[in-house]
Amino acid sequence: MRNEELARAVHLREEGQGEEARRLLVDLARRHPDDAETSYQAAWAHDALGLEAEAVPYYERALAGEGLSEADRLGAFTGYGSTLRVLGRHAEALETFERGLKEFPGDGALRTFSAMALHNAGRCTEAVTTLLKVVAESDQAGGYDRAIAYYADHLDERV
Repeated sequence: MRNEELARAVHLREEGQGEEARRLLVDLARRHPDDAETSYQAAWAHDALGLEAEAVPYYERALAGEGLSEADRLGAFTGYGSTLRVLGRHAEALETFERGLKEFPGDGALRTFSAMALHNAGRCTEAVTTLLKVVAESDQAGGYDRAIAYYADHLDERV
């Protein structure tokens, strides 16, 4: 029964019926408080509606629990850290991204969102360095990957 209800709620969210999906997921999470997947989907539904503060406890339960797929766990770290950043909780966002990067060290999205939190925390050089490394490691460097990677660690170098 839970699987069918969860699938229905996810389908509703994907079809643009976010408020109805959120209501179903809140009820489902209330009935299954230890289910990490339900908590993750409830967090996502709140975030999608701009209800970041309400998403926080669901992200926390999702990441504390077991049973998330690797992709959903990565999504939970990314979503939770981003939500904390939007709420102005930059130190907590950075801590969340650090935890996520321990599990998913090469993930470009986690590193990019972490760079935004670094910027918001006033750590602008680290933010730019992080972004340059993400670009250098991507296929978007236009053949300049080695130069970009070098300057990521030597931003203030003068000729």
